[in-house]
This record gives sequence, structure tokens and C-alpha cells, in this order.
Amino acid sequence: MVPPVVSMATVGLMLDKNGGVFIKFSLESGKNNHETILNYVYPLLNMNLTLSKEKDFLSIISLIQKAKQKAFSTINIQLIDLYWNIGQYISEKIKSTQWGESVVKDLANFISKLHPDIKGYSDKNLWRMKQFYEAYADKPKLSPVVRQLSWTHNMIILTKTKSVEEQDFYIHLSLKEFYSKRELERQIDSGYFERSMVSKKKLSPVVRQTRPELTNLFKDTYIIDFLNLPENHSEKDFRLALIQNFKKFILEFGKDFAYVGEEYKVQVGKNDYFIDLLFYHRGLQCLVAFELKIDDFKPEFLGKLNFYLEALDRDVKKQHENPSVGIILCKSKDDEVVEYALSRNLSPALISEYKLKLIDKEILQQKLHELYDLSLKKGE
Repeated sequence: MVPPVVSMATVGLMLDKNGGVFIKFSLESGKNNHETILNYVYPLLNMNLTLSKEKDFLSIISLIQKAKQKAFSTINIQLIDLYWNIGQYISEKIKSTQWGESVVKDLANFISKLHPDIKGYSDKNLWRMKQFYEAYADKPKLSPVVRQLSWTHNMIILTKTKSVEEQDFYIHLSLKEFYSKRELERQIDSGYFERSMVSKKKLSPVVRQTRPELTNLFKDTYIIDFLNLPENHSEKDFRLALIQNFKKFILEFGKDFAYVGEEYKVQVGKNDYFIDLLFYHRGLQCLVAFELKIDDFKPEFLGKLNFYLEALDRDVKKQHENPSVGIILCKSKDDEVVEYALSRNLSPALISEYKLKLIDKEILQQKLHELYDLSLKKGE
């Protein structure tokens, strides 16, 4: 009997439907070829065992990481509770006139002498604990939520915001986006709250009715000061700079965006068309097309975007996905022209402008107040 021969073309590792790894090869009769089995099949067997072990090991790593995260969360909650209770104690003592302001400094010195190894209880920090407690003590919706943020994040929000609405906004945004300290500071400094509120009041009536979830996700103005673009830049320069600074781009636009492609080709009839940037938004479960314009907004830009959205929905969108959304990102825009252009537009399209430098927050707040007064006059 002639020993089987392994066909070289069919030796390899395969994945089953459950993610398991197995070896697949076909046998032929013809000539004795034990060397092929020794040289190719046995190494794959060893590799298969290694991969199986690594998969098991990664499961253990995952358990360790989850436990560490849970432990950190528990410790953080306990720490915030401690600071809350200290702040409450100091606040009540001062309100009842049992303590004067100088007592807080005495308390800090007492803690330092009695427990020199304990850090973080200077008079300034003790005053911050009092301020932290008083800021949220009468806000039952926020007081449980702040315990989920680190002390550093809480202090940034408390010291850099002026209203309860602004605090509420950044607390929930930080929890949703998992911001680092620098990311949170950047969002507050760039007036992210004010820009979000302005955007809500400028969406077209059709978008508000058909896609209300868009109101909290897209901005009227985007700050892209990280691009270092010269004043006279082309649309290609703009697009390439956004791709090169993708991490910062996602911070400004939202972390639910997943990159699909640049100059994404869609074919309609015998012609090819190219969308500047295409993303997928995990929260909205839809494609998001960006058209970049280095000029002022013009109504004809909208027709081109609507065409792209129709092409995406017909030929690219999957059955379980929602209709595509389009954003025209232009250098500047006249709000009245935008309102006219969008008033009869049925597609989920948004018009935003970009700024290469941070906008003064006072200007944004003034703009927000003007829009609020205007909406009161209109009875909205």
C-alpha cells in the first residue's frame, strides 16, 4: 500500500464558525512523502496548540483587566464620597457659625502634623471639597453621577463652568466619551457646550422631526485649531490634514465615528463621484458623509450632498443601517442663507462651519443668548 501524500497547496490553518482554529489538508496517493508531513503538518499542529493556549491566556488577561477596572471604580467612588462628606462637614460648621474661615487652615495643619504621610488635605483642597459639596448638594440628579468621575475631572468641571446646565453637560459627556484630563479641558476651553446649544437651535425643521437624535451629536461650528493650516489652503490640504490628525479630529467630532475612507468612490450611471470623507457612526448606525469646502456656504453645495446621500443609501448602505447623514463643513456661512437652503430639504443634511482658532467663549455665550431670545419671540 502506498502511503498518502499531502498536497502542498491545501495545507493550512482554518477558522471554524466559533472562532476555533483547525488544520485542513488533502491527501493524495502516489509516492511516499513523509517529509512533507514532518515539515508542514506537524509545525501547524504545534502552532494550533499555541494559538489555542494564547486564546485561553487572553481570556485570563481580560478577567484581570475587568477586575482592575472594577476595583478602580470602587476606590474612586469611596474617595469622592469621602471628599463629599468632608465638604459637607465643613460647610455645615461654617453655616452654623461654629467655625470661622481660619479654622479650615487650622484643620489642614492638624491633619498634616498628625498624619504627615497623608497628602491632598491642604486648606485649598479642603475649601474645594466644601465647594464641591455645595455645588451638588441640592441637585439630586447630579450628586450620584459625579461619584463616577475622578476628583480631577470634577474639579475641572467645577472650576471652568458657570451654570448648572453646563456642569450637567460636561459631566455626562465625560462619562460617555471617557475623556482624559487634557481632552476634557480642551472641550471646555473650545466652548463645546455653547456650540452644542447653538447647533440645536439651527437644525432644519425636517431634521428635528425625522432625526431628533442628531440634535445632540453635531455642531454648528467645529474648532480645528490642531491642523496648523495656512490661511490660503486648498480643500485637498484640508482633507489630508484632517486624516493626519485623526485622533484630534475624532475628539472634536465625537468618538463614535469610525473611519471608512477618503475620496470614497460611488458610481452612478457611467460616472464616478468622490465623497471627501466617509465615516460610520456607531451610535446612529449609519454612514456619515463629509463634504469639505474652503469657501463660504453656497446653496448649490446642498444639491451635490443630497446626490451623494442618495447614492450611499441605494448602493452602499446595508439593510439594517439607518439612512445616511451628510455634513457640509465650510469656512463660513450666512445663517439666513442656510435657513433658506434647508427649509425644503428632505435629506438629513447639516451645514457647519470650521474655525482654525479657538473662539472666545464670551462670543459664543452672547450668540447663544441671542438665539434664545429669538426663539422666545418666535414662540418655540
